[in-house]
Amino acid sequence: MLVNIDGQECKGNENQTIMDLARANGIFIPSLCYEEKLKPIGACSLCIVEIEGERRFVRACAMPIRNGMMVHTKTPRIISARKNILEMTISTHTGDCKAPCVSACPASSDCQGYISLIAEGRLHEAVRLMKEAHPFPASIARICPRPCEEKCRRQLVEEPVNIAGLKQFASDWDLANDTYIPNVAQHPIKNKNVAIIGGGPAGLTAAYFLRRIGFNVDVFEEMPKMGGLLRYGIPEYRLKKSVLDAELDILHKMGIVFHNNKRVGLSELQDDYDAVIIAIGAGASKPLRCKGENAKGVQGAIAFLKAVACGESHELGKHVVVIGGSNTAMDVARTSIRLGAEVTVAYRRTRGEMPADTIEIEEALAEGVKFMFLTAPLEVTEENGYVTGITLQKMALGEPDESGRRQPIPSNVKDSVEWIECNTIVVAVGQDVVKNGFEMLDGFNVDNNFRTELPQVYAIGDVTGKSSYAIDAISHGRKVANVVIADLQEKNIFACEYNDNQTPTWETLPDILVKDEKTSDDFDYVEKIPRLFPTPTTMEQAKQEASRCLSCGCAKYYDCKLIQLANNYEINPEVFPVEFHKKPNSTIDNRHSTICRDMNKCVLCGLCVRVCDNEAEAGILSAVGRGFETTISTAFGQALPKSCTSCGKCVSHCPVGALTFSGSLD
Repeated sequence: MLVNIDGQECKGNENQTIMDLARANGIFIPSLCYEEKLKPIGACSLCIVEIEGERRFVRACAMPIRNGMMVHTKTPRIISARKNILEMTISTHTGDCKAPCVSACPASSDCQGYISLIAEGRLHEAVRLMKEAHPFPASIARICPRPCEEKCRRQLVEEPVNIAGLKQFASDWDLANDTYIPNVAQHPIKNKNVAIIGGGPAGLTAAYFLRRIGFNVDVFEEMPKMGGLLRYGIPEYRLKKSVLDAELDILHKMGIVFHNNKRVGLSELQDDYDAVIIAIGAGASKPLRCKGENAKGVQGAIAFLKAVACGESHELGKHVVVIGGSNTAMDVARTSIRLGAEVTVAYRRTRGEMPADTIEIEEALAEGVKFMFLTAPLEVTEENGYVTGITLQKMALGEPDESGRRQPIPSNVKDSVEWIECNTIVVAVGQDVVKNGFEMLDGFNVDNNFRTELPQVYAIGDVTGKSSYAIDAISHGRKVANVVIADLQEKNIFACEYNDNQTPTWETLPDILVKDEKTSDDFDYVEKIPRLFPTPTTMEQAKQEASRCLSCGCAKYYDCKLIQLANNYEINPEVFPVEFHKKPNSTIDNRHSTICRDMNKCVLCGLCVRVCDNEAEAGILSAVGRGFETTISTAFGQALPKSCTSCGKCVSHCPVGALTFSGSLD
């Protein structure tokens, strides 16, 4: 038989349907319910086509071919009808494609994925997944502002899942045991050399991904050790440098070459490298900008934290005033407490406008830091050149500024100024880039792909003015690696070759790297001040916490046929109001069942029912109810019967990820 499909002559036989013949000839007809080994039922109706001489649409999956048939699969009328069908389907589909925690992470960490692995005790695999996003899971878990937890759906009913704590638990275990070291790709690749100026989180992350693809990478850092902000800007009590060193050692073992105590300029590298990435960070604090700011005892937050990190002695005196309300200000305040000073933080807005993370503010308060809100520096007083105090102007909140926060303005109330005695003033009102040797960046435009105006020269991290946290800088590093690989005309892949295929079972956690007790010389947490988000310390605690995850995101997001079709047909998910249908309830099997069903994701294509060929029960799953109240269930209630063999056919055939494995049969 000869059939013309969209102008293409196709030869077939009487046993074929239009769908069979089209796919055999490389012609795509969309469907959610089609399976070539099953009898077609046309449940989704997306495979509709037009046949010349017939007025109505026909379902390609169910219509046998006829000799001389003229078939059209993508006329405007068909496209409009499919779009309408998809919009109705989406109106009943309320599952998340990506979990909110994943979408919130600047580095696109698969939070839901590694939490699921931790819940099953598969820590090694969890860390492997973490390192698909960046090379510093143990370090970042300790300092991240936790945007993932801010979006966690669990907080709608109770506390959000302790995502950072779970990440720290798993990554600490990995560092203390059989540390996972990603393999460097061994496939044939042109010999490419990349130089990275700056050994902070942005530059090191770029180095990590470029090295994984097989590039030769040199990192140049002017400080004695690598780490940048992670080493010299984050206090020891928040990030143990032994943890950072352990993660840096992994990069070294991967073959990344570190050049410490090495200041380089752009011009001396361009001729020797195929690409240069500038990641010099923001290493200077903004000035105080008030009378007396040059007195001895006034210093920038970055210089202060770096000096402490390098072990330099500090004569702070009895009282320290910190100007600013950022996380850096909290780091300075809490560091000063540990150095024995009394500390006051002066901030020009209210607590509600503070950019610092809530946890940092709460822990600073718990450790004895005092706060003065709606106050701004007016004048530094001094004697013989040394700070004796600071005069603060009382402020009020005016109209919102560019940041959306109400702008502080001088208050006109009586006694609107206040003097505070102090010996040291640390300024934490923002950071500047030190451009020694890189002044050309002032006139550069850096595009959204981190390319500068110079060929094969890129800029990332704080130097772009678009990075606030270490996790943002890490995101830059990962993205620029993709761009560099593409620009050097290599495949944009990050092959991950694991060291082994073993999956051990862990019941207890050996001694981890960080303890919560205060000792006289370890600069750790102040005694008796509990962490607001305690990190699990046993496998059982970690499993229990991980099991609180609601698994909001679709586990099959990248294979989901529905989202692909919705994007291809540019549908509007808001066409049909919520009242259009009665939304089915989400049903999930008990913990001892093999399969979980989320009816909020189900589109009732019927594939799971049709592929179930259990011999003992003649098919376990079935459609229950009619119309929009239809659900997929079993004749045995919520739990699956013992006769289910966990073959996985229903899960693997689900086009929208509504079915997932969970637990095991008793």
